[in-house]
Amino acid sequence: MRILIVDDNPTNVIIIREILKKENYQDTVTATSALEMLERLGIDRSRDEQRPGRVDIDLILLDMMMPEMDGIEACRIVQQYEHLRDIPIIMVTAVGDSKKLAEALDAGAVDYVTKPINKVELMARIRLALRLKHEKDWHIEREQRVQDELRLAAMVQNAVLSSPIVDERFEIHALYQPSAELAGDLYAWYPLGEGRYGVILLDMMGHGISSSLFCMFIASVLKDTVTTYVEPEKVIQELNRRFNQLHLENQLIQYYFTAIYLVVDTRQRKVDYVNAGHPPALFFQGNGEVSTLDQGCCPVGLFDRIEGMEPRSFHYEGDGHLVMYTDGLLEIVEGGHDEKLQYLKDHLGGSHQWREEEMKEQYFVDDPSQEREDDKCLVWISLKEGEEANQ
Repeated sequence: MRILIVDDNPTNVIIIREILKKENYQDTVTATSALEMLERLGIDRSRDEQRPGRVDIDLILLDMMMPEMDGIEACRIVQQYEHLRDIPIIMVTAVGDSKKLAEALDAGAVDYVTKPINKVELMARIRLALRLKHEKDWHIEREQRVQDELRLAAMVQNAVLSSPIVDERFEIHALYQPSAELAGDLYAWYPLGEGRYGVILLDMMGHGISSSLFCMFIASVLKDTVTTYVEPEKVIQELNRRFNQLHLENQLIQYYFTAIYLVVDTRQRKVDYVNAGHPPALFFQGNGEVSTLDQGCCPVGLFDRIEGMEPRSFHYEGDGHLVMYTDGLLEIVEGGHDEKLQYLKDHLGGSHQWREEEMKEQYFVDDPSQEREDDKCLVWISLKEGEEANQ
């Protein structure tokens, strides 16, 4: 515990040091001016910068009235440096002017004591300031641990996302941007054999830690579910059953997720899918037509069993591409739902080849002045005719 005493009067310094010593605060250092204090804190006033290095001061007792630079101005300078703001500054003053004292507190001082110094008052204010600093330091350290754990969790979450696939007849890529460290969006795809692929994109209600945890649970059962049940209706029903096993009915918030799951058969040139309350995927055909993979049932997790599910299928010829996305992508477009959907139809068409840089620039470059409110995800599936079909 190191206390810095700043006063141009040697007698005041001696008095304060003796009071502190008797209260077992032995580690004290002194400065005879505000400029010397700034130098002690590593602030180079000639360059208006902070020299690197750890500052080993836990509290400052700062005289308000000093030549060259008074305590209030020095306090303001200290507050300009983020890593110094947490050092509590107690003003020591003979001035009884309430406006000056208010100015000192506005400048960043946490408290003040008046001269002649009362030992009991001084120690009470020092103990209070140090206790508040200790609590603040604890919260800062705890927040840092939380942020470190969130970053680790984000790395784990990203690790479960599927890698791109580039085959003769099938190609799939994705872009993904969480609103914070963790996200409630999840995509995955699995080869099912004989030229078939199972692809799913889901969007958990909300975002943040709770949504990401539910996403991780779904990710843990996805591969087994998709490869065992394969068919879209059965896969969605099984995910609904697994999600309901979490027994969330007693929670104040009703958790659920929207999803679109499809099976692409590149040999039969057929797509089977179920849309569980998700924004419609878009199928851009070789002839320029655009089809929407519309909603077929309610979101997953709302009921014990999903009734009225409508599995759908379509065939395709020649080259084409499918685009799946989450709500966050729609939010960057102004207007109503139909206008947003038309915008995507107009801007996601064209070449069936994956255009990563174009998609990043168009949908995943944020305005620094705007806070992202939702996760964003885009999945692009290129359906290629393949060499065998041309023979």
